Amino acid sequence: MEKDIIINATLNEVRIAITEDGRLAELFIELPDKERSIGNIYLGKVTRIIQNINAAFIDIGLAQDAFLHFSDVDETLEDTLSEYLDNPEQSIKSKNRKKDKIKGNSTLDNTLPGKKLSSDNKDFTIFSTKRTGDIKINLEPKQKLIVQVIREAYSSKGVRVTTRIGIPGRYVVLLPNENVIGISKKISSYQEKKRLRHLAKLILPEGYGCIIRTVAEGKSVKELKKDWESLIKIWEEIKEKVNKADKPMLLYQDMPLATSVIRDLFTQEVKHVYIDSKKLYKEITNYLKWASPSLLEKVELYSEKTPIFDKFNIEKELELTYKKKIPLPSGGYLIIDYTEAMVVFDVNSGRSIQEKIQEKNALKTNLEASKEIARQLRLRDIGGMILIDFIDMAEEANRSKVYKYLKKAMQRDRAKTVVYPLTQLCICQVTRQRVNQNIGEKMSEECPVCMGSGRIVSKAVLLNTIERWLKNFRANCREFKLILYVSPHIASYLTEGTISRLAKLMIKYFVKIKVQQSEHINIDQFKFYSVKREKDITQEFL
Repeated sequence: MEKDIIINATLNEVRIAITEDGRLAELFIELPDKERSIGNIYLGKVTRIIQNINAAFIDIGLAQDAFLHFSDVDETLEDTLSEYLDNPEQSIKSKNRKKDKIKGNSTLDNTLPGKKLSSDNKDFTIFSTKRTGDIKINLEPKQKLIVQVIREAYSSKGVRVTTRIGIPGRYVVLLPNENVIGISKKISSYQEKKRLRHLAKLILPEGYGCIIRTVAEGKSVKELKKDWESLIKIWEEIKEKVNKADKPMLLYQDMPLATSVIRDLFTQEVKHVYIDSKKLYKEITNYLKWASPSLLEKVELYSEKTPIFDKFNIEKELELTYKKKIPLPSGGYLIIDYTEAMVVFDVNSGRSIQEKIQEKNALKTNLEASKEIARQLRLRDIGGMILIDFIDMAEEANRSKVYKYLKKAMQRDRAKTVVYPLTQLCICQVTRQRVNQNIGEKMSEECPVCMGSGRIVSKAVLLNTIERWLKNFRANCREFKLILYVSPHIASYLTEGTISRLAKLMIKYFVKIKVQQSEHINIDQFKFYSVKREKDITQEFL
């Protein structure tokens, strides 16, 4: 599989496309009015604790409080904040740690010690955790803690945060105050894993852990040590900021999108990186000179007159990511619907088929749909609960075949996904890890007319509303001249025909109405203006 990274920068946005065998597979977009927050580290303050949903809300200095689920709380956190402050005073709330095993159901009951630390009039209360099925955490309002963003805000929900801090580098992810050393599963060599683990134990100071990334395979001690040391330096700077902070604030901001994609996804598997911005080209090559000089020869500054996304046929594919209907190779198609709770894929054959080959055609279309759905989930970055309505298949073997094919197609996805077997009605349930806003949320805004429903009131319904207004007006007012302001679309509807709808209204309610078209009025709204009083009287008679 040939993989390329193509970066397009304009005054208003940066777009990064990842192609696989010439087809668009993933898309990242950075917009100036939608600041990227994934990976950022904040000093936060607890504002609310809602025990019945196992969560707390944290003020991190943004417009909306962050969401902290108790499962995202590091159980070893009581050992961490004491390092951030000078001469902390400690008060142990609990020292009990128990491990119980119940027959038939293993239950871990950990009560971790809590500490209250104070320095320079700053208080940090470390909370205790207790797990017995439901998660219960002893938190108090106004407590301060360090958190990292793990999911962007979407819809009406704020960002999601964790207290398990991870600072990503080129070869490793540093885990402050953890003794765990993890190694990428994609490194298959036992000897290489052993070597990397030994290096980590040798280089990392006590109290630090890390996750060793796939690109670290075969790298020298010097390269790995440089990465570790730079990340430890970042953590030391974060600790200094905590000491000086007196309110929720940003402690660490992750790299800009383009550089972070190069850091995380530019591996030996990638054949080329094309960049059409001299500024970004310089930033990325400078980073690679420091992090991975061997990859510099794969980076190219694109300078042709044809726009870079047109050159690589990405723009055409991008148009489909904004549409509800996605064609399939054999004539079928997908319909994608977004709701607050889930995203629904509806698979359609798109043509009439003979009864005797219906099962065969359904299987073929469903297999094509599975491949395209897996691609669309990555491309649009759709997360949360996904429901797929496949074409009905009577045979269990065929339903099983589609399920296995869909699971296999999802293996390229870096996000965590779970696929459930098809039901007898050929409904498939999928969950996909939500980290970023999906493309639709980033690239569109809620329609001010339909308020996101995708539909507006019909012209006939609006005409009925106007008539009810006139009836109320005539019952309470003796004026005879009005000006009606409506959108051009509604004005045409009111005045069309030999005896127009407007004429019928004027005769029925004995009033003279002059219609004025206005581009500033929504298609489902109207305004009545009194000629006599020279003012808007719409609200008086609604």
